[in-house]
Amino acid sequence: MTAAAAQELDERCFLSAQSMPSLKVSEHYQVVKLLGEGSYGKVMLAVHRKRGTPMALKFFPRRTTSLTSFLREYNLSLSYCTHPSLTRALGIFFSTPSYYVFAQQAGLYGDLYSVIVSEIGVDEECVQRVMSQLSGAVTHLHSLGFVHRDIKPENIFLCDSSCRWVKLGDFGLARAIGSTVRAVWYESPFCTPEVEPAKAAEKEMERRVCEGTEEEMEDIWVTVEPCIDSWALGVLVFCLLTGCFPWEESTHDDRGFCRYKEWFDHEAGKEEKISDGEWTAEEDSYTTLKENHRDNPRPSQFEGLSPLVMTLLKELLNPQPKLRGSPEEILSYLGGPWLMETEREEMRKAEEAENEARKIRQGGGVAEELVREGRGER
Repeated sequence: MTAAAAQELDERCFLSAQSMPSLKVSEHYQVVKLLGEGSYGKVMLAVHRKRGTPMALKFFPRRTTSLTSFLREYNLSLSYCTHPSLTRALGIFFSTPSYYVFAQQAGLYGDLYSVIVSEIGVDEECVQRVMSQLSGAVTHLHSLGFVHRDIKPENIFLCDSSCRWVKLGDFGLARAIGSTVRAVWYESPFCTPEVEPAKAAEKEMERRVCEGTEEEMEDIWVTVEPCIDSWALGVLVFCLLTGCFPWEESTHDDRGFCRYKEWFDHEAGKEEKISDGEWTAEEDSYTTLKENHRDNPRPSQFEGLSPLVMTLLKELLNPQPKLRGSPEEILSYLGGPWLMETEREEMRKAEEAENEARKIRQGGGVAEELVREGRGER
């Protein structure tokens, strides 16, 4: 499936390369404003002059963009991004003397990063709503044989101001599952821990350059797997709930990540004891985590999160890529409290409801006794 998907995408790129027109943007489109820009180029909101259709035009500088990479992103977005929460190309692509350009659906309300309040995050209901959509979108992309590889708030676009409809976009780094790519380290909490060796290699290369050593280093290669996206979704959940990142880098010399890994390893050890029969109680991961909080207190950056979402994060943020949970697992954690404050409020409401029910039951018993007395019953 995955090999076939990669081959099919290559064929689409080959065919589209034969028919790419050259256009002058101003003759066909009225450019309204800049929607975003980055290392890839820029995205402009534009209106088709004849049809009046609004769209986003994505501009890739020809001097820094290969035709192959441009066509790969365009065709992937056009042919495979059929989920409602994936940004889809509109079938319009062309070149200018300075740019390669394709048209895509426009996110008129900015990106997810713009609505995250620093050190506060986003409303919990909104977080679950966003993650539900992204879970479906990423699962869909994986089912077609591709991994996004660059999930972050800046690449999630808003179709309304309350995040009721979001779209994952920017497929420039997307690759087929099972393909081999050069490991690249970048300073970000979204970067998976399994590519940490690439960081050491980069530093060694910098040292050799400074010393004038001409000896080359072999590249480190990794296989593209869906667990890359799972890690990014886990970091995104934390970011949305807290307005912070859980760590700066997922490396052994980052204190935040090291605290998390120590906590994670301790929790994993408990679950191994359960599975080996050393504990007789039938406990799931959620119950174990909740009841043993005193024995293994979570890292300080996770203090405000409920046991329910911590269980989810343990699935998505497993340091071992082969044991990492899938994006689809997010769906089974929806509806419950993801913040301790919400959990306490739900417990308070449940207690109030139980007290009211008890009063009603007790009141009903008294009323029945009075009725029997009125009838002369003994």
